[in-house]
Amino acid sequence: MTLEQLNALDHAPFVATLGAIYEHSPWVAAEVWPLRPFASLDELHAAMSKSVVDAGEAAQLTLLRAHPQLAGKAALRGELTVDSTREQQGAGLDQCSPDEYARLHALNAQYEQRFGFPFILAVRGHTRTSILASLAARIDNTREDEFAEALHQVDRIARFRLEALLA
Repeated sequence: MTLEQLNALDHAPFVATLGAIYEHSPWVAAEVWPLRPFASLDELHAAMSKSVVDAGEAAQLTLLRAHPQLAGKAALRGELTVDSTREQQGAGLDQCSPDEYARLHALNAQYEQRFGFPFILAVRGHTRTSILASLAARIDNTREDEFAEALHQVDRIARFRLEALLA
């Protein structure tokens, strides 16, 4: 799809097309639809990012909680979105050894208990080893710092997804 085609869409098809850019959060696409036409992918991404920032902490927390755990139960059951499946497979998370799965599950549980939302990382360019290292390092962050970092990672994921859609 081109940006011109996206700009020409009515509300429902626009939201349907961009609804998965932010995981299970089509409200972000709905918020930016009236701002069309977008002159560039950068402008579209900036508008979507601003929508998330302006939504406030409660909506942001809901957005964070909409993300699956990396190599978590949903992944093992095949219940991830197409985008999440592709992203996690691209990082090799579907090829974890039993020890790697055990470490990921333990760290994911510890992280989620500490912060109240799943560990989020834009995994493009990462390996299983670097993902585990990032999870282990970020688990000691303050909640405020980790909330901001998780939102930053969500924004990076959204950018990658927009680039793939509008390639």
